[in-house]
Amino acid sequence: MFWGGYARNVTSLRVLFLGGTGIISSACVASALAEGHDVTVLNRGTTGLRRLPDGADLVIADVRDSPAVTAAAGGDFDVVLDFLSFTPDHVQPHIDRWAGRIGQYVFISSASAYQTPPARLPILESTPLRNPFWQYSRDKIACEDLLVAAYREDGFPATIVRPSHTYDQTMMPFEGGWTIVDRMRRGVPVVIHGDGTSLWTLTHNSDFARAFVGLIGDPRAVGDTFHITSDEAFTWDQIAGMLAQAAGVDSPQIVHVPSDAIAAHDAQWGAGLLGDKAHSMVFDNSKIKLFVPGWTATVPFWRGAREIVDWHDQDSQRRTVNLHVDQLMDRLVKEFVSAQ
Repeated sequence: MFWGGYARNVTSLRVLFLGGTGIISSACVASALAEGHDVTVLNRGTTGLRRLPDGADLVIADVRDSPAVTAAAGGDFDVVLDFLSFTPDHVQPHIDRWAGRIGQYVFISSASAYQTPPARLPILESTPLRNPFWQYSRDKIACEDLLVAAYREDGFPATIVRPSHTYDQTMMPFEGGWTIVDRMRRGVPVVIHGDGTSLWTLTHNSDFARAFVGLIGDPRAVGDTFHITSDEAFTWDQIAGMLAQAAGVDSPQIVHVPSDAIAAHDAQWGAGLLGDKAHSMVFDNSKIKLFVPGWTATVPFWRGAREIVDWHDQDSQRRTVNLHVDQLMDRLVKEFVSAQ
């Protein structure tokens, strides 16, 4: 069977992950193996919290070292899955390297590339891309523009996937990681941006992975774009409440602070808020469900919150308080409680 001029086995594909041990990519590697694909992972060999599952081949190379990547991953692959490109300079070598050699190149973009703030909800794949607040998002948009041009002009087989806030048990949904749970358990107020009522979507990495792997090898997905998210949407106060409940805290003390005020104190935290989390983001997943029949996100965040707290509680070294965020929350609480 031929796919865009490239011979492939429809039941098992040779797939190359650039990355493979991150929150999203690790789940995708496991799902690809479960689907019977021949999986190779290229990264620097520093797996950190997540080990590669049995059955995956590891190729050690720095993805920014183009000759090393060419030498290390010189074999034939059907699909390349890129979790490690963040600027057009990262993407262009992959276009040059694999043009005419693969059937599909899947680029991991970001849902933060969508129009921010959105003019209407829910977000569709056709929603315009524009984010004047966050350089990370603008760089992802520039990567997408490069790939769209390569597809239109030369037929480069790009598929673009936009995750939103995707998590596993290691990832707290708030700035400072474990700090917010530590403050809740100590009975100290926590800072929630805005008035706490904007809607946000959290997606478990296992749910994302099942849909993502369904796009691998699908010729209909070439030249197209998708987002993959849960259908749940909660306010930030509700998210904090579910995390508190998982941590055994009945009534967390919440102090609301405007996002621009947080940005004035901490530019990095503020960029993530103004460029992403401060705005309600609700997604229409009809398109991915059309391409991957039967898929739906099945892990509710209340269960995910329990996974997060349980994982951190298993090892005291995981319960690290970010002193900068902790002290900044103290200052913000003092400033905004006294102003009320």
